[in-house]
Amino acid sequence: MHTFKILLAVAASFVGNALANNGDATYYTPGLGSCGLQNTEADLVVALNPTDFNNKAACGRSIRVNYQGKSVNVQVVDLCPGCGPGGIDLSPAAFQQLADTSVGRIQVEWDFI
Repeated sequence: MHTFKILLAVAASFVGNALANNGDATYYTPGLGSCGLQNTEADLVVALNPTDFNNKAACGRSIRVNYQGKSVNVQVVDLCPGCGPGGIDLSPAAFQQLADTSVGRIQVEWDFI
């Protein structure tokens, strides 16, 4: 039984790490997104890369974005067709919770919550 618990703990640590996504985060001016919602620069929203957007399957889901000890929770409302694997496009309000918009592009880790 003890061995089973150890194996379960090890497996859980791998699953936790496998779920995290890494990629570039930029910011954009939201409007009417691919999910059919109207949003503004003040909303905490995100556009996902095509793979993670998954033909609108991610619409309405929330993700937590982490950068240098800071984090922000955002709702998926749009597709970012120009984003690479793991890449996201944040609203200005969301980006500013992580870094100044003058930075323009940051390397983040994010995951669905």
